[in-house]
Amino acid sequence: MRKTEMKSIHVSIRDQRLTLKENETPIRSYPVSTSRFGVGTEEGSMKTPTGRFCVAKKIGDEMPSGTIFQSRVALKTGDPLPPTDDLVMSRILWLAGLDEQNANTGGRFIYIHGTKHEDKIGTPASCGCVRMRNADVIELFDLVEEGAPVVIE
Repeated sequence: MRKTEMKSIHVSIRDQRLTLKENETPIRSYPVSTSRFGVGTEEGSMKTPTGRFCVAKKIGDEMPSGTIFQSRVALKTGDPLPPTDDLVMSRILWLAGLDEQNANTGGRFIYIHGTKHEDKIGTPASCGCVRMRNADVIELFDLVEEGAPVVIE
């Protein structure tokens, strides 16, 4: 069965909010955390890119909330934690840039993902990705398809 409604994601850096739209009508809104280093597309800048994207890959379906990923692979109980405070948790929506200036987004590993820093959601605190509360990213993950359009502005 083919879904006829088109869902899209809009991230407002100014408002630190992600809005899920269906046929341009907002159906969900979540607080997020974008980069504490500002906006930009430079390799290694740890800035949140802006422009048009799509969800290139969804990773983590069926994993328990709070699952930690390293290099997009779920860690098992007893695995050592990644050497970072910026853990990628619960779900990953891996973004691909559709504009010339953000075409390197996939290679920069820019995701929408869960975090252990839920207390910082609503303020710029990430290292380039769009962080969400774990329960929120799981809900969003289940509502969007790979290929869904994303705008970050």
